[in-house]
Amino acid sequence: MRQLSIQSGYSISTIRRMIEYWLLRPPCNTGNLLTHRYLIFDGTILKQRRGIFAVMDAKSFSVVYGVPDVSEGPSDLLRFCVSLAQRQLSPISATVDGNQHLNRVLRRLWPKIIIQRCLVHIQRQGLMWCRINPKRTDAKHLRELFLQVMSIHTEADRDRFLARVNEWEQKYGCRIASSPETGWVFSDLKRARSMLLSALPDMFHYLDDPNIPKCTNALEGYFARLKQKYRQHRGLVKQHRDSYFTWYLHLRPR
Repeated sequence: MRQLSIQSGYSISTIRRMIEYWLLRPPCNTGNLLTHRYLIFDGTILKQRRGIFAVMDAKSFSVVYGVPDVSEGPSDLLRFCVSLAQRQLSPISATVDGNQHLNRVLRRLWPKIIIQRCLVHIQRQGLMWCRINPKRTDAKHLRELFLQVMSIHTEADRDRFLARVNEWEQKYGCRIASSPETGWVFSDLKRARSMLLSALPDMFHYLDDPNIPKCTNALEGYFARLKQKYRQHRGLVKQHRDSYFTWYLHLRPR
């Protein structure tokens, strides 16, 4: 604050009053969103499963709308997306992390939308569930499949990957699904299999349209920069904290 006072020529008390003035008057986003067609949806948790949720234009890599103090549950996500629809958003595609509440809301509001699953999330979660050094043969082969997810660049790559998944499923998957076995390792293996199979229909839309991003990394990078800046203002009360995030999203969309 002292350095800012020296640079601006204003006293510290005046700067505090100016900051207080604008924190009490956060911006209102009401502009038309019709031109944004390829999108990335994602959120970041700040405290107690609540945080910021935002949508980014996948071509310009700029945040077109974001709100603080929301959860990624169905009611908050519905409210978020309805506000986008009211501003004429008409997306062609949405790249998402796999949140089923969000998928249902998107398809409800925009039935023709293409939903692209984030490949980084699929790979990261799958590798975590398979473990770094799995002892089971089925888990070892499934882990190898997850390692290939980010290396699919052509339709031929996709077809080879799908053939390998089908081969693994025929050899191990059906037995895993019907096995009465329990335990953390086996339960995580079942989760990894279920996630991969459910994600397959929405994993490769980016091969048909190069405008569709295959991961949410751009928006996750934006959140990382936002959090880095926020660490300098940890003393904000809740009302001012939400206003700070609203101003940040408004003034620094990239």
